[in-house]
Amino acid sequence: MIRKISILALAALLSVFLLAPSSGVGQERSGENTGAAEESPLRIPKPDLLDLEQIRFITDSDYPPFNYLDEEGELTGFNVDLARALCEELSVECSVRAVPWNRLLPALKEGEADAVIASNRISEEILRKVDFTDSYFYTPARFVALKSRPAVEVTPESLVGRKVGVVTKTAHQAYLKDFFTRSAVVSYDTSAEAKSALREGKIDFLFGDGVSLMFWLNGISSDDCCEFRGGPFTESKYFGEGIGIAVAKGNRKLRDALNYGLHLARSGGRFEELHLRYFPLSFF
Repeated sequence: MIRKISILALAALLSVFLLAPSSGVGQERSGENTGAAEESPLRIPKPDLLDLEQIRFITDSDYPPFNYLDEEGELTGFNVDLARALCEELSVECSVRAVPWNRLLPALKEGEADAVIASNRISEEILRKVDFTDSYFYTPARFVALKSRPAVEVTPESLVGRKVGVVTKTAHQAYLKDFFTRSAVVSYDTSAEAKSALREGKIDFLFGDGVSLMFWLNGISSDDCCEFRGGPFTESKYFGEGIGIAVAKGNRKLRDALNYGLHLARSGGRFEELHLRYFPLSFF
């Protein structure tokens, strides 16, 4: 069960999250996705919206709490509600439908949709195929340890010789190999295997995506075994420039309109409302 937190506490946690503080090794740029803005939103000029009558969003249906099917089979989640909020802010009609993950970008390229809102990370590779709005979410990497283990400062020096679990072929594995060179990095094929190893004491720490770890820590499957240790790691070289909404290459008009919608949602409090609804605990 997710622990209950007062509204005031939630607001305090959210403020930390929105500012995306930096703390880590080899820091190039702090941020993130898995927040909204790195700083207080500035007033931006209103783009030409006269010809914008509808936005056809697509997402996938298997990445809770961002986009998923609820108990009644209805598409819901943070991304889905954000898409609808943006349409309301821009006063345009809106549709949001789910397609398989591997069909998202092809469907956009083929004109079957106007925008993809599916937690796609902004990277050089994907920017060759699509354009993105400003980042609206950042996802930090975090360390997790058993609550029974003594607290230590999480630095490359303090984790010398410590066994750190990580999922293979991920940015988190690459980061450990580059900065925690004297730790004993243990790679696992799946996050489930890594979490099981941590619970059983086979490893000292687990390093991974802060959002998924947050839900695991506060869910039933963790059995309240573990907790975050140290601060967030948000280096863009490894963990991306954040999450944005993808539009067809060269569709500057829609990109500008969506950026304006994001600005309105932030300044009007709707962004904060959605965060409190879907992310009741801080992963920063």
